[in-house]
Amino acid sequence: MFGVTTSDDYRPVAWMGRYPLDVTTMLVGLHVAAAVFAAILVAIGQGAILGWLQFDSAAVWYGAQVWRLCSYAFVHAPSGLLWFAIEMYLLFVFGREVERFIGRRSYIGLYLVLLTTPTVLLTVWGLSQRSLLAGSQALHFGIFIAFATVYPRAEILLRIMAKWIALILAAVYTLQLLAYHAWSDLVVVWASIGAAFLFIEWTGAGAELAWWSALKARFAPRPKYRVVAKMRPTRTADPEDVYGSIDPILDKISKFGIGSLTASERRQLDRERERLLKKSE
Repeated sequence: MFGVTTSDDYRPVAWMGRYPLDVTTMLVGLHVAAAVFAAILVAIGQGAILGWLQFDSAAVWYGAQVWRLCSYAFVHAPSGLLWFAIEMYLLFVFGREVERFIGRRSYIGLYLVLLTTPTVLLTVWGLSQRSLLAGSQALHFGIFIAFATVYPRAEILLRIMAKWIALILAAVYTLQLLAYHAWSDLVVVWASIGAAFLFIEWTGAGAELAWWSALKARFAPRPKYRVVAKMRPTRTADPEDVYGSIDPILDKISKFGIGSLTASERRQLDRERERLLKKSE
């Protein structure tokens, strides 16, 4: 789609024949397999098993079922498979571009941050109110936010730039949740938005923002200073010291005669003679 990469870490995980298999493709395959598994469970009357995978703050706190912090994103109800198909297409399109730009390792880090940040916050929220969560809508919306942060001026739908589409979708998403007082879902959405934006900006892949650069500079480690000894001024050599010794010239005269001296050697000899005359006076 855009084909821009600034990372040396953009390498396929594996190959299927001549086609590269990247992290995004593997994630799409994993989510599709989870959706098929969920549909089969519901079809045979075992849909209750999915309840062991969704996030439940009470189960995390009182049952130590920590796998729910991650497994919730792979619970896809069969009733929403049409939107799930659209979600996977958007993940495949925009996720590959983000992976290509920031590199495989950073992309995996981004996905893990988007996967766990909402549930960690909901776990804390669960101390006062029980919270439930299933599905990956907010997670993959965070991937689109990461894309819009990397390519804010990319024209996508009806030639509208990505940053405006991201803002419009975030506003619509927020108003919808506010209307139904879905506070925990609102926390999840904005946690995903914030985590995606901050991760991309912190890695330096996003557009340059003056306020963000100033914030990073404020919390960056201060340079270490070391005391350097003061340099003492060196004494400039006196021109007379340079020509203080004329032994080589006298030796040359004794061997080859005064006619063998060059013009500079004659001047040096004259200066030395005048200096000796002045000292004798």
